[in-house]
Amino acid sequence: MEKQIGNYSFIIGVIIAVVLGLAAPMLGAAAAWLWSLLIVLGLVVGFLNISGKETKEFLWVTVVLVVVAYAGSAQIESWSNVELIGPYLKAIFDSILAFVVPATVVVGLKDVWDLAKPNV
Repeated sequence: MEKQIGNYSFIIGVIIAVVLGLAAPMLGAAAAWLWSLLIVLGLVVGFLNISGKETKEFLWVTVVLVVVAYAGSAQIESWSNVELIGPYLKAIFDSILAFVVPATVVVGLKDVWDLAKPNV
């Protein structure tokens, strides 16, 4: 059951990240709630969805996602030159970061905790 909650949280988080990126200017006060929901869903994915041998692969993939999304989000001047979709791409990158970073931190901390436990 926990695995299903984590799977659904991931799918919902990705959908919300893209929708939030596309519609953030039109959402008004609801955007703040959606940003908060993204962070909570990222935490849920980190706690419930990733464990054991999936950890290393998840951390590598999320590090790549974080670096690429951060680099894409940091290119404010470059995206502003792409008149029609530039601001939307930047917003999508920002929302992906809000979703993926909490999951990455949780999984990374869980992995460090497992490494620090004494082998009995």
